[in-house]
Amino acid sequence: MRTSRSSRALPALLATAAVAATLTIPATVPAIGQNRPESILPPGFGDPNPAPSAAPARPRPRAPAPAATPTPSGSTGQATAPAGQAVPPPAVAPLPGAPLPTDLPTPDATPTPLTTPPSPTDFAAFVRADTPSYARRSLDRVGVAGPAEGAMAPNAFGRSDGRFLETLMHRLRAPVASRWVSIALRRALMAELDTPRGVGGADFAAERAWLLVRMGESVAARAMAQAVDTEDYTPKLFEAAMQAALATGDPAGLCPAAEAGAALGRERGWVLARAICAGLSGTRARAEPMFAAVRKDRVASGIDLLLAQKLVGSNGRGRQAVTVDWDSTPMLTAWRYGLAMAAGVEIPESLLSESAPAVQGWRALSASLTPGVRAPAAELAAARGILSSAALVDLYAAVDAGDDQLPAAASVARTVRTAFEGNDATARAAALRKLWDEPTGYERRYARLVLTAGASARIPTTLDRPDTDRLIASMLSAGLDTPALRWRDKAARGSTGWAMLTLVDPNAPAVGYGDVSAYVPANDPQGVKQRMFFAALAGLGRLSSGDIGQGAKALGVPIAATDSWSRAIAQAAADGEPGTVVLLAATGMQSRSWAGVSPAALYHICAAMREVGMVGEARMIAAEAIARS
Repeated sequence: MRTSRSSRALPALLATAAVAATLTIPATVPAIGQNRPESILPPGFGDPNPAPSAAPARPRPRAPAPAATPTPSGSTGQATAPAGQAVPPPAVAPLPGAPLPTDLPTPDATPTPLTTPPSPTDFAAFVRADTPSYARRSLDRVGVAGPAEGAMAPNAFGRSDGRFLETLMHRLRAPVASRWVSIALRRALMAELDTPRGVGGADFAAERAWLLVRMGESVAARAMAQAVDTEDYTPKLFEAAMQAALATGDPAGLCPAAEAGAALGRERGWVLARAICAGLSGTRARAEPMFAAVRKDRVASGIDLLLAQKLVGSNGRGRQAVTVDWDSTPMLTAWRYGLAMAAGVEIPESLLSESAPAVQGWRALSASLTPGVRAPAAELAAARGILSSAALVDLYAAVDAGDDQLPAAASVARTVRTAFEGNDATARAAALRKLWDEPTGYERRYARLVLTAGASARIPTTLDRPDTDRLIASMLSAGLDTPALRWRDKAARGSTGWAMLTLVDPNAPAVGYGDVSAYVPANDPQGVKQRMFFAALAGLGRLSSGDIGQGAKALGVPIAATDSWSRAIAQAAADGEPGTVVLLAATGMQSRSWAGVSPAALYHICAAMREVGMVGEARMIAAEAIARS
């Protein structure tokens, strides 16, 4: 195995894509009907103070937005990738604004401040006044990456109403069933997007960051929160930024906004963050009275306060050591997770095992954990699309090269090395089977297919008695359709491998309902795989209308029936809005497994993605449905 790709794994991940309410992290998914992210502080801190009324947004000159680029066409197999009830508009109103001037000053060597700087004691106002207009980021287009980095085009959400999009994002339960849909959703959320009508740019960025946090995409969420200038933060973005900073285990990232956050209605998370930032800056004389006030006002107590003191003491200027005892801690919160990670405090496995799925993604992306500790979480992250196959292989290469690693992770790393570098194809194939057979969980079994995609691509088609179905599924889990298609003649007609290759082959011969009837896998007593195969072929446009009608009737797949969700995704496809299509596709896949995704939903998703040019992604989703159903 090579370790040289490690330096490229995280940028590639980010490109393909890298509070007044409490984010507790229970084993179940947090409530979705709430209007905004829950406060990071757990029960026991008392009732929060009433939120202040919204203040008018300060109009300021903004640089003109560049021209929108065309929506990217569907990729090949190397792509980086029901029905919901009607929901009310979000409670947060759009920010008020005023027409902006168009005669912006031209940048020169010594830009002139737009206004007279205020007193230096008002540091935030001083920065606003001293920053030239061309250095400020516009709220008309906000994001992290563009099409050149693998993200979607600025007009990915087209003419969709921003309040509708925000509601979908806020109520989406993550993770979704499909790895490939999750990858496509990350690409949409991280894109430099034109702010849709009906919402403010900062609030729209906040909803995107908050959804990325819940998906386990902590690094991407932090980048999204930082894509808006701190002076333009809204209450919603203050909340999302705190969640993103804690998810990355970097509470110091709160410091640029701590003063403004603490002044925003005295929200207790920001009050404590202000004290932490004072301590981290080394100003003990300022930090100690703040912590005294926190204790006196009962802003925080118990382990939440201990972790904050531990973090401040870890900078080498603390007066005494702080011991953190988790015994009486009932649950893991984002606050406790973020401060524990930053302070180097080990979190008990009992709390981690009962936490929300997003925590595994946060740990998989954490640079503060050793490769061996990250490995179990990284496998789940790869199955959910957070990590690529190459990144997961590089992680196990680091485990294999390390001296002080966990035995279980080290054993897997040795087997992975054999799968890539075994003496012959027979030895490599045996290592692959060992890796595939070992896990027992649904997600971990698929994660091993993702892990071994590159090794599977190195198995020659001349191997005696190969495990063709799993070799093909492994390669397609990482989008390696070209090496997978080498097995076209080896996959028997009617096998699962044959069905997957039929779905992804762009040059496949004509397909009829007879091919659907021929696919009757032995491990599919309920006929789920066959119905998924039919729905995917129909959605990809591979069947005639007559065959679609025959299959729908014979297999009981109501693809002609419509509801609010199917009509919405069809309309988004007709309007050429790939971002809206992907967001609605994720809405239709709100399930921890493919068992919760209906064949009819797969049909509508594949058809809509094909119509907006995401043919490669649609094919990979179709193959994933066969592999994981």
